[in-house]
Amino acid sequence: MKIFTNVLLGIALAMVIFNITILDFNNLFGEKSIVALIGVVASFCAVCVLVIFKLSKMIVEKNKGRS
Repeated sequence: MKIFTNVLLGIALAMVIFNITILDFNNLFGEKSIVALIGVVASFCAVCVLVIFKLSKMIVEKNKGRS
């Protein structure tokens, strides 16, 4: 499960970087840039969800040792 979440996290980070390269900063709300902007926001949300998931798994593992 750790490998799977790490792979997904890597893909999401790669999508953020890729979509940032597509952005046209002179016309940020243009036709192409708005799609890339939505991709950046969606990928960043995926990164946040995956980090929260990894942290919750770490907390569960830590609590298993106490019981």
